[in-house]
Amino acid sequence: MEIIKLADKNIQDEHICCAISDKKCSIGYQKKKDWLKTEFKNGYTFRKLEVRGKVFIEYVPIESSWLPIEAKNFMVINCFWVSGQFKGQGNGKKLLQECMTDAKNMDGIIAISSDIKRPFMTDPKFLKYQGFEIIDEAPPYFKLWELRTNKTASYPKILETAKFGTCPDKNGITAYYSNTCPFTDYYTNQLLREYAEKKNIPLTINHIKSKSDGQKMPIPWIINSVFYKGELVTLEMKVERHLDKLI
Repeated sequence: MEIIKLADKNIQDEHICCAISDKKCSIGYQKKKDWLKTEFKNGYTFRKLEVRGKVFIEYVPIESSWLPIEAKNFMVINCFWVSGQFKGQGNGKKLLQECMTDAKNMDGIIAISSDIKRPFMTDPKFLKYQGFEIIDEAPPYFKLWELRTNKTASYPKILETAKFGTCPDKNGITAYYSNTCPFTDYYTNQLLREYAEKKNIPLTINHIKSKSDGQKMPIPWIINSVFYKGELVTLEMKVERHLDKLI
């Protein structure tokens, strides 16, 4: 099966995998495509298997990454997903090889994941199996993984300002999200708002719109995160059960 690279000329005709049949996320789906078209100019790459399913990888040079990571000349995996019937067939390795080829003149590849498999994060078991190593950490469970090709290069590291594990707003619910994922707009601006109103809890939503915004994050994650009274609750979109337990 062919691996397709999305670009301005084909992005309107190609699906972007995540929210293929989720009609309620149609606005977020288009916002993700608009975000991609802007970031293509900064070297952002989206490659996917030519199938109707979730088999894709997204990566970008660290110099254009929105993540709060300090490094030079590394490629950053932003999102990496192989699901359902496409698992266990070597598709993840094929997609990673595309990233490695594009990073051949760089010092290596890095990715933010965690201690265990968590939603919307690259599976740490897969990273370890492919030779990645943990080179930095941030509370409560974030890990910076690296696959180094230049052994003399300086180690990338998570910015100290992204190692708090908490957010500065201690009043009610605080959410951060970006349009790097098609699900975030609907689940943050509609479902989370409805939940906060129903529970009569103050809600603050922070929309990450730029690299500068991402660099200011209190955790090394920009897709979606929800805090309650400053404490990180979840990175998932469906937050009701997580918040109910904590509250």
